[in-house]
Parts: sequence; structure tokens; C-alpha cells
Amino acid sequence: MLKKILIGILVFVVLIQLIRPAPNVSSAPDPNALKAHYPLPDSVEAVLRVACYDCHSNHSRYPWFDKVAPVSWLVAYHIKGGKRHLNFDEYFAYPVKRKVKRLKDIAETVENGSMPLSTYTWAHKDAVLTEAQKKLIIDWADSLGKQIADTTQAKL
Repeated sequence: MLKKILIGILVFVVLIQLIRPAPNVSSAPDPNALKAHYPLPDSVEAVLRVACYDCHSNHSRYPWFDKVAPVSWLVAYHIKGGKRHLNFDEYFAYPVKRKVKRLKDIAETVENGSMPLSTYTWAHKDAVLTEAQKKLIIDWADSLGKQIADTTQAKL
């Protein structure tokens, strides 16, 4: 009886591997990408790439464990939610108010430690931000938010 249960579990685990979410990997150019329109220093981009882009861009990195169901389903769910809130590759298409708000959100969530998510950093140790990296991101987000707001005010 135990042998049949174990075989059933094994078959189930193998079969769920056939249900794969579409990967979040785009090969097309991103004309609305933040860095195509706004200043993005290399140091900031390097941190964003490691700590943010997997869930907040059209270009996710997938270690082997992110490809195994049911983990792959959870990863796809997190990416979908992350991109719905902020997608660096669609940033330029946002209305000005949303652009400024998202930059404030970046600064706040990095400062209070709610981003990157602890469930993400648990498996992606390179995404744990140092105090210097946090300051870098916060200063950049605050500065760019002010620049966008000031530019918009000047046009009015």
C-alpha cells in the first residue's frame, strides 16, 4: 500500500512539471524602458538588475529551482504581481503622477526593508541589499522623482 502511494506521489510530481507558466523573458527591445528615457547610473542599474528586475521587468533570471513546479507557479505569480505594480521596461509609458509615485514607492520600500521580498532574498542571496546599496537606490529614486516632477511643472 505504501509503495502505491509513493508511486502515485511520484507520478503526480512528474505530471505537474508539464504545467509550465510562460517565462518572463523578452528578446524584443523595450522602447518604454526607464533607462531609455531617464538617467540610470551604471551602479544603480547593477543593483536594480540583481535585486529588482526579476519581478519588475520583462527580463527575469531563472535559477534551476525556479523552473520546478509548484515553485515555478509561485514565481510566475510573484512576477505578474510585481510587474503590475512596477515594470521598469514599461516605465516611460506611465502617466507622470504614476512615475513619480513609483519612484517614491521604490525609496520607501527599500528604506523600510519590504523590498526586495524576504521570500526572494532567501533564495537569491545576491539580492540582499547592503546599507550603501539601499542609500544608492533611495537617493537615485528621490532625485529622479524630483527631476520628473520639476520638468512636468516647468512645462505647465
